[in-house]
Amino acid sequence: MVVYGRYQEKSELDRVLDGARAGRGAAVVLWGDPGIGKTALLEYAAEGAGDFTVIGCRGSRMESGLAFAALHGLLWPLADRIDTLPPPQAAALHAALGHSGDVTDRFLIGVATLTLLAELANEKPLLVIVDDADWLDEPTAECLGFVARRLRAEPLVLLLTGHTDPAAGGPWEGLRALPVPPLTDAEATDYLHAEVPDADEETVRRTVRLACGNPLALRELPSRAADSGERQPVGPRLRRAFGARTARLSAAARTLLLVAAAEDRGDRGLLREAAGVLGAGEAAWEEVTRSGLLAVRDGRVGFLAPLVGAVVYEAAPFAERQSAHRALAQALRTHGTEEGLRAWHLAAAADESDEEVAALLERSAHTDRSRGGFASAARALGRAAELSPAPTDAARRLALAARAAWECGRVARAQDLLDRATRLVPEPRVAEDSGGLRGVIEFAHGDQERAHRLLLRHTHAVSDRAQAVELACLAVRAGWSGGSPERQASALCRVAELAAGAGMPEATLLPTLTQWWGGEDVTEQLSAEETIARLGAVSWQLMPPAPLAVAWGVERVLAEAFRRKAEDLRRMDAASALVLAVPQTVMVDIMAGRWTEAAANASETLKLATEIGADHAASQCRNSLAWLAALRGDEERVAELTAQSLELSVPRGVRALSAAAYWHRAKAALFAGRPQDALDLLLPLAETGHRAAHSTFALLAAADTVEAAVRAGHPEAGRPALRVLRAWADRTGAAWAVAAAHQSTALLVADRAEEEFRAALDVPGATDRPFTHARTRLLYGEWLRRARRRTDARVQLAEAADTFRRVGATPLLERALNEQELTGQQLRRDPGHDDAALTPQELRVARLAAEGLTNREIAARLLISPRTVGHHLSNVFPKLGVVARGELARVDFDNGMRLMS
Repeated sequence: MVVYGRYQEKSELDRVLDGARAGRGAAVVLWGDPGIGKTALLEYAAEGAGDFTVIGCRGSRMESGLAFAALHGLLWPLADRIDTLPPPQAAALHAALGHSGDVTDRFLIGVATLTLLAELANEKPLLVIVDDADWLDEPTAECLGFVARRLRAEPLVLLLTGHTDPAAGGPWEGLRALPVPPLTDAEATDYLHAEVPDADEETVRRTVRLACGNPLALRELPSRAADSGERQPVGPRLRRAFGARTARLSAAARTLLLVAAAEDRGDRGLLREAAGVLGAGEAAWEEVTRSGLLAVRDGRVGFLAPLVGAVVYEAAPFAERQSAHRALAQALRTHGTEEGLRAWHLAAAADESDEEVAALLERSAHTDRSRGGFASAARALGRAAELSPAPTDAARRLALAARAAWECGRVARAQDLLDRATRLVPEPRVAEDSGGLRGVIEFAHGDQERAHRLLLRHTHAVSDRAQAVELACLAVRAGWSGGSPERQASALCRVAELAAGAGMPEATLLPTLTQWWGGEDVTEQLSAEETIARLGAVSWQLMPPAPLAVAWGVERVLAEAFRRKAEDLRRMDAASALVLAVPQTVMVDIMAGRWTEAAANASETLKLATEIGADHAASQCRNSLAWLAALRGDEERVAELTAQSLELSVPRGVRALSAAAYWHRAKAALFAGRPQDALDLLLPLAETGHRAAHSTFALLAAADTVEAAVRAGHPEAGRPALRVLRAWADRTGAAWAVAAAHQSTALLVADRAEEEFRAALDVPGATDRPFTHARTRLLYGEWLRRARRRTDARVQLAEAADTFRRVGATPLLERALNEQELTGQQLRRDPGHDDAALTPQELRVARLAAEGLTNREIAARLLISPRTVGHHLSNVFPKLGVVARGELARVDFDNGMRLMS
């Protein structure tokens, strides 16, 4: 086809297609005004992709409220391939496309779509075209947005068109944008001569000036080129031009056009039936076909341009639009299919309350929600509420709409819907209908003190006792997150009331829970292993967060429980739940010296948490990555990550996250040799009322506080931290606390230093935290060197340096090497930087491949495509010095990634 001008745009599309031929995928959004030529560029790309498989779909105003309507249109040619996907993915895609009634996860649908398209692209390059993407239903848009961000290693191109710059936000934010500008005057003149060859030069000149480079305007305006008002925008002129053309048609032909505009999908059979009901028969079809305003292409009915349909629909009186929608609803009912679409046509025709239509929309929303179409469900329920005659029904539907909006990450929308419901019925009724959603949202995104109050209030409003227990558990967590033992205690009391009132057999867990969360000692308690195992069967909300578990010394048991949970979730591809489970294991991995694994899990989960809007989980991941950056001496990265975390946590009173950020900044300063800066960051953790005050983190950071105080020349500032450590060690016997108390005593009590250092190193279980153990050796070695016991110092310093080198703790390795040189040793200064280190994602892929998983299985676990897995493995093999997949089983990923014999 001939596309006038557009040299830069055509060149860019050619480059994108060539990249896909070389295995480099891309997603591009072509955007610009209506009629500017976006569709023509899509056709140009399709014509240039003769060696590609080409599939596509188009957004539809009428189907924009139906979950996965556009995805169904895109994937129907591939329906026979769906069952070749891994079973969880196949089941999810079947559910999304309405082939089953299964409940599924929206991210699993995205993974399944990515896998399906990637495997098709492996046969030959694939071009996916999505026209009018602004009108896609939201679940399809979310799905394609997920796919678009994971195409880099695929021979696949995704082209979309829209009217707004993707940088303005929405599902295409972050994708490559290709603006389509107006034609130049010279290009416009050439185009007009080709499209309207009999136009005289004066008409051409005036039209070029009026059209402002818009190809559709150039084609439609010549007959109106004498129109005055040359400074008016193109849009009004085009609307008048199309309005004049439709006005010249017969009443029956205009009715047919209106039915086509209302239907908006191009279903020829449905249009004929509905238009026939309104008296538009064959003569009307012939008339509109001759007019050129409506045509049949590839079996679908379409307007000359989408703007024509908009003009026809907007210009029609409401009564005529009602008739068109009712005729379409009647035709759909006759066919007995697409109840959701029929509900929307009836809703478009409604001008007053209608319980029957509201009930139809609610049923449609229930179907959408079960298929993972939460955004569509929220929209349908919102419209159902508007049509509900009874305020109680309207409020219930608004509350359910809020729940659906929350589940698809639309927090502000969910809060607005809850507010509207509360204006109709009392708050307790809204809490019952929404499952205590206002408190849940506040806990996940807002102020923790307010969340605690709301959640406890909701436990009295909801009638389902199990749901009330869940809300009370969240209230316990809100108390802890906000750094308030008093709020924790009050929520625990409510949990106890509910458990006793319900006769819960798990009530025997309450004494141990009270100790863990509330800090009260009990005479009898279950083992940590038994308690955590039973908690997993009751409520994951009751499981202690990783910092609290570390404080009590049960982190290994907790980490194993969460690891098993995460593996189960990965096998089910339940991506949304992973963001809650995985961050709990990262802290334990860091303490155990599995830093590369921790970085991989934190990075993977941060990406996922950001995509679904899980703010607190994202901040947890950022804090963990900041901790690792501090250990490795990357202060710039620490500052960047903790600033992002504090920006969210401080205004919302999430002191657990704020305290963690302060602690990791302090570590970076301490390891960089700035102990006073570190002390200034650590002391606020125990300062009542400070924005980062949190007793759990003050306890965990106590040993750092003592070291910073001593090194800064203010040992008295570390004595309160030592008292806290000793008391906790005596109370719990936790190995880490006992060792930390001995180490801190050694730093503060000079005449007992050696005895205390030796005791810290000899605590059973102390070696389970290799970095912490090595720090004790470093401090002991420094003391020995200052005591002029150089030979003894070299032993401790060499052991410390070996550990620091293995885990990549660059600043402390440098410190240990400096101390060794001060003992008189001559060392080759090699901090051990490894240019061939695996990236976090490469490590994840390598570990799973070592376990024997196939590329498809690994792809399903990591939310990427099989081809991307292969790309990562091609980088992994030379870095690890292996040549075959089977050799990965011999790699010791936890100890320098050396090959084991």
